[in-house]
Amino acid sequence: MSKVLIVDDSPAELANLRSILSDAGWHSVTATNGADAVAKAVSEKPTLILMDIIMPDMDGYEACRTLQKSAETKAIPVVFISSKNQKADHMWAKMQGAKGLIGKPYEASVILDTLKAYG
Repeated sequence: MSKVLIVDDSPAELANLRSILSDAGWHSVTATNGADAVAKAVSEKPTLILMDIIMPDMDGYEACRTLQKSAETKAIPVVFISSKNQKADHMWAKMQGAKGLIGKPYEASVILDTLKAYG
């Protein structure tokens, strides 16, 4: 079974994404900030990481850069899910090493398409 790491500081957002993934037959693990995400990416070896950008302690951009620098985690695709959804945000996300950015609010179908593309 494929595993997705969901990273968001909002319990409601984590629950919503977990529900979408579970309904699609995916296993998920969660983290609430970038530092926790980096640690869980190493220990859990997810197929894909869905990550918020604006979080306490370590934001999504810094976490993505950290993941890209590590031989253990650089092959794991990161897709940001954020309210930061301007053209510049999409460009910056790719410059940090992410595969893309999904704007909030999103449709479940967009999440499922992302799973098909990178999972």
